[in-house]
Amino acid sequence: MKPIRLISGVMTVGFWTLMSRVLGVLREVMILALIGPGPVMDAFVAAFRLPNMFRRFFAEGAFNASFVPMFSKRLEADDAPLSFATQALSGLAFILLILSALAMVFMPVLVWATAGGFVGDERFALTVNYGRIVFPYILLISLTALFSGVLNATGRFAAAAAAPVFLNIFVCVSMACAYFIGGKVVLWLVWTIPLAGVAQLALVWWATDRAGLRLRPSRPRWTPAMKRLVIVAIPAALAGGVMQINLLVGQQVASHFDKAVGWLYAADRLYQLPLGVVGIAVGIVLLPDLSRRLSAQDDTGAKHAFSRAGELSLALTIPAAVALVIIPLPIVSVLFERGATGTDDSAAIAMAVAVYGLGLPAFVLQKVLQPLFFAREDTKSPFKYAVWAMIVNAAIAIGLAPYIGWIAPAFATTLAGWVMVWLLARGGRKLGDVARFDARFRRRVWRICLASIIMGAVLWAGTVLIGPFLEIAGIRFIALAALIALGIVSYAIAGQMLGAFALSDFARAFRRGQP
Repeated sequence: MKPIRLISGVMTVGFWTLMSRVLGVLREVMILALIGPGPVMDAFVAAFRLPNMFRRFFAEGAFNASFVPMFSKRLEADDAPLSFATQALSGLAFILLILSALAMVFMPVLVWATAGGFVGDERFALTVNYGRIVFPYILLISLTALFSGVLNATGRFAAAAAAPVFLNIFVCVSMACAYFIGGKVVLWLVWTIPLAGVAQLALVWWATDRAGLRLRPSRPRWTPAMKRLVIVAIPAALAGGVMQINLLVGQQVASHFDKAVGWLYAADRLYQLPLGVVGIAVGIVLLPDLSRRLSAQDDTGAKHAFSRAGELSLALTIPAAVALVIIPLPIVSVLFERGATGTDDSAAIAMAVAVYGLGLPAFVLQKVLQPLFFAREDTKSPFKYAVWAMIVNAAIAIGLAPYIGWIAPAFATTLAGWVMVWLLARGGRKLGDVARFDARFRRRVWRICLASIIMGAVLWAGTVLIGPFLEIAGIRFIALAALIALGIVSYAIAGQMLGAFALSDFARAFRRGQP
């Protein structure tokens, strides 16, 4: 696999992820306008976070870290890869059916464990009811992740990356329908989530069949291959889901403050936009690429792929982080301040966005560094690092809450993210030269930082000039778009002039048929 295919794969996944995240922002705009920060939104956020947490463990965490490398190596060696995938599908479905049944019964315990501050008020009962409706989504989305892993390992990224778009389309349409016919928006919202899960699973199942990769569930069997998968997957579940665990710790703390769960959720969705487009896209493409290269003992190619992934990630992420820190309030007020969301809500969300922005490069670098371990089926090392990061997160979130209030979880998540990166980079030294960024990366990274600082200065000046127009209802979105465009153009010019990147590299990545 040639290097440009890594970039092309990232661009493919990134495009569809961008579509999903943009629609996700629209979803949050509608939720904040039609429901707004308060008990109902807090309950929905806490309920929806439960299947998302387990999804990171059983799908994006455990399976992307353990199943994909093992499947890729079997595919490379032509060692019955579809039989292995079928066994994994059957075992995963069996476990998730049991988990879903238990969760439905013990939902009050789950809510108490993840949002203890809700006990004693209306939010608790609402969260339990909503949780029982949305939790089956974990079964559907985890099976979707497995089919997506099969497609990604064979170099087919489009269908798997497009599947998340269905959730946001379905949710946005359902809320709009509820609003226009006078229905209860939140009930339409929660019932649409499992329906969207069915659509996502159907898409990737159809795509695997069309690709000649026919997978059908059968009776689960405990084989040596499945034993190895479980051994690798258990620590990977925590290592891959550390961010979700940190968010849950933050939610537990925030649940003791009025509206804080909704504020942090809205801020989380904003910084997830660049994180999803860049970090998750890089991680999805890099893991099977590294696995196949290392299996073929192509250390030079693996080092090149790793370095280019890091370079691309930082070239797109550092300027996004600077923007979130410099202009969070204009972004938040234009996107979210309407209907049930007021100016005080915007100010609170913007503060959290700026704090999360400081950690954005760390969250993305994790997606670049973790595949170095996962490609070697080493999930124990990231597991240990994740434990330390979680300890740091919990200590800061709980320790600072009495002093700085509801914003403590945001600082905790950001600091824990940088601790995780430091541990991964330090642990990567034992993996040899493959885990060290090459000379080109080191030559360009400081230029990327400098170009981002220049862009930040331009954005600050632009806010002074364009600021008054951000307050005028009819042209607020146009003014924000102009401000963002100003930042993009200034960064592109500064980066090109400083040698941080070559715009021609990105142009080549978009050309179809590029080898």
